[in-house]
Amino acid sequence: MIDPWLWVALFVLIAYTIEAITGFGSLVIALSLGALLLPLPELLPVLVPLNVLMSGFLAWRNRQHIDRALLLRVILPLMLGGTLIGFMLHNWLAADLLKLLLGLMIIWFAARELWRIQRGTTVPPHPNWLNRLLTLGAGVTHGLFASGGPLLVYAMAGTSLDKRQLRATLLCVWFSLNTSLSLLLLLEGRLIAELPRLLSFTPLLLAGVMAGDYLHQRINEQRFRQMVYTLLTANGPVVGVPDSLRM
Repeated sequence: MIDPWLWVALFVLIAYTIEAITGFGSLVIALSLGALLLPLPELLPVLVPLNVLMSGFLAWRNRQHIDRALLLRVILPLMLGGTLIGFMLHNWLAADLLKLLLGLMIIWFAARELWRIQRGTTVPPHPNWLNRLLTLGAGVTHGLFASGGPLLVYAMAGTSLDKRQLRATLLCVWFSLNTSLSLLLLLEGRLIAELPRLLSFTPLLLAGVMAGDYLHQRINEQRFRQMVYTLLTANGPVVGVPDSLRM
């Protein structure tokens, strides 16, 4: 039989190419595909640090496009507060039902935006109150089941940020969150043992970053928005799958 980590290597190349294009999606794609072959606890010490390396590199490279006011005053405080709320509510709510509802909501929002783009309808940016509510909700879902990305992307896609600002700002968020998670994995002793595999996957990460960055520069604004909402629509079912059915 083929070593399942060879398949994971392919998933890494695909997932991190997509994130280099859009600014999100690598972890949810790589984890959801990898979980078909390996337990999530084995995947996290490899995939999370890889995301830190990629998001950190691309965020620094595109730092002139980061909306620092939005990142520091809105996204990070609300994501952190929402994550704490979600973590505290974790044992009180039916997680599988919430995941299903979240997945359906993501599909609905993203499919609606795709329909508007296809019809050529001009969509005004989300009002500030809605973006803040969605960002807080993204933090809550991140605290509940580590799936806050799609909701945050929907919130940010409804702002006036262009494709470069959107990608760079989102990459800063993932770098911050996943650096914290990597430190926790290190303190638990789960990261050191996976360093050889992590290093062996680094060339795939570099290839994905180069390919994704090349494609990002050559995609126009409308096509970029279509790609973001298409990826969100595809992520909806992944997010909504109950944990008991992932393995």
